[in-house]
Amino acid sequence: MVTNNQFFYISPETYSEGERVSPIKHEYRKGQVYAMVGAKKSHIVLGANLTTLLNIHLADSPCLVLNSDIKVRLEEANCYYYPDIAVVCDEREINNTDDFILYPVLLIEVLSKSTEAFDRGQKFSDYQTCPTLKEYVLIHQNEMKIECYYHNESGNWTEKIYQVGDEVEFFSINYRGSIEAIYRKVPGLT
Repeated sequence: MVTNNQFFYISPETYSEGERVSPIKHEYRKGQVYAMVGAKKSHIVLGANLTTLLNIHLADSPCLVLNSDIKVRLEEANCYYYPDIAVVCDEREINNTDDFILYPVLLIEVLSKSTEAFDRGQKFSDYQTCPTLKEYVLIHQNEMKIECYYHNESGNWTEKIYQVGDEVEFFSINYRGSIEAIYRKVPGLT
């Protein structure tokens, strides 16, 4: 995310109109618009691996796995973000043709040096305003490490970290699989 140092308020409606015709993607946060930067090969491979694994896992369910081309609208936080992967299971989303989603159960972000602090901080805080979100996942691209944040039984966010040799579980969609499958063919791992 590239920041704009000069504050010029843009309404959500103006942002949405501009985004529909823009050749590049932008995220929107409380009146400010941020251009999205390109991803590295490891980021793209991780996203493709996860999308494939989750699509296979959810093939016989009503859930949809969506890639980074769909925005999530966070009405309470007044934001639009492009998560790397989103899973929706709500019937209000399945046949909806909007260019954004409102009811994700799982959101996944692949971390990069330029976005990690934001993904962990303000973005996670904004995502927590989504009433249907059950799980938020951060994927490291330079090492085999996955951080999962999910609602526990008392409604608090709990963290679970997975590393080399672990079986990863995404509780929100009842997915279990090896971390090695998620990182298959990812270049540049340390």
